[in-house]
This record gives sequence, C-alpha cells and structure tokens, in this order.
Amino acid sequence: MKHENLDKLIETIRILRSPQGCEWDRAQTHATLRPNMLEEAYEAVDAIDSGDMYNLKEELGDVLLQVLLHSQIADDNGEFNIDDVAKGLNEKLIHRHPHVFGNTKVNSTDDIIKNWDLLKKEEKKDRKSAMDGISKAQSALMSAQKISKRAVKMGFEWPDEKSLYECIFSEFDEFKDAVKEKDQNHMEEELGDILFAVVNLARWNKIDAEQALLKSNKKFMTRFRKMEALAEKPLTQYSFEEFDTLWKRAKKAVSDDL
Repeated sequence: MKHENLDKLIETIRILRSPQGCEWDRAQTHATLRPNMLEEAYEAVDAIDSGDMYNLKEELGDVLLQVLLHSQIADDNGEFNIDDVAKGLNEKLIHRHPHVFGNTKVNSTDDIIKNWDLLKKEEKKDRKSAMDGISKAQSALMSAQKISKRAVKMGFEWPDEKSLYECIFSEFDEFKDAVKEKDQNHMEEELGDILFAVVNLARWNKIDAEQALLKSNKKFMTRFRKMEALAEKPLTQYSFEEFDTLWKRAKKAVSDDL
C-alpha cells in the first residue's frame, strides 16, 4: 500500500520550514512547540472519548503535524529526520514483539507484557533505578500511577487491600495533624501523600486514576451547568442549604436526561 499523501505532507512541512516557506513555521523550535504537542494530544483523546471519528481523524492529523514539525526541525539542525524516527520505531516494535516476528511462545497477554518489560530493560541499560525514565511532563496523576507500577514490579506492594486502606486513613490523620500545626508546607506534603495513596487504591482495583478523575470532572461540570439552568437567582446569592437542595435537583435532572 502506497502512502502518497503522507509523502506529500512530509514535503509540505519541508517547504514550510524552508527559506521560501512560512515565517512562523521557520521560527518554531522544539521548545516553542512543546505546548502544542500536549494540546493536540489532549484534543485527540477528547475525540476518542466522544466517539466522533470525523473529529478524531482531524485531531490525529494535528498530532501528526507536531511529529513532522519536530522531525523537520531536527533535520534542519542535522540531528535526525522523519525516516530515522520511523526506522527507530519500526525496529523497536519488531524487537519487542518476538512472539509475532520471532520464535517466542506466549500463552497470555501477561506473558506479552512481561516480555515487553524485559526487552525494554535490555534496551535501557543506562537506567540505574526503577524510577529512571518517568516523564516529568505528564500530569501528576499519570506520574503517580507509573511510579507506583514501577515500585510494584520490584516487589514493593501492600500485602492486601485492607493494609492499603489503613495507609490511606493514616495519611488523612497526618494531614489533620498538619492542619492543626497550621504549617502550609507540611499540609501540602501530607495532602500529596493522600493523593498518592488513593492512586495506589485505583491501581489495586485496575482503575486508571487519570481517567476516573476526568470522568468526575466532566460529571461535575454537567451537573453544575444544570444547576445554573435551574437556578432562580444568581448562584452567588444562594446559602449553603439552598445550594445543597439545588445540587440534588440538578443531579436528579441530569440523571433523568440520560
């Protein structure tokens, strides 16, 4: 299968970055494009969540644009090009799928994941700690999940879910003590420990903490908008009791709409 349009797109990016191209595109660097990479990735995820395939096609194009721009910038600097990116990825995929491209036998997806991790470890021989290689740019929740999973692979795990709950409750007690001390730094530290422990509770129950919080955010916003629609006066004029009643009405109304 030929990819004529992909080749045309690569050439378009090259022209845009050339002396005869676009002033804005020529001015971009890896650093200036960093926010765009994150934004486009999140918009693609939003399209996935909405199930809108037309929008997903467009958003994947925007993600691809970022990949091609970064590759062209590197090419302009004499570092690497898009072909090097594709070559490296292809070699990595083949190496990490010996059950497809080699003679390795697997009996389950667990075997596949174990092989993947072993092969990845072979490739990253410069890493001295299980904590090495965790992205500093991803969200704190996503980082916490990865840190936790890395630790568990090394055997650092609660013996049972009961002990994990006890850990979470103890973190709440420590936070309360920090509040009593009125020590802002200590409060922040202990609140972080609560969040990290809860992320482990999500992992223990095979829940993606990032996705769970995104769903809760969406649910809250939907209910809040309904509350705004039902309000008979400005929300700033509502008492706590009135807010509570309005929130319950909004919650039921949203549920009835589903």
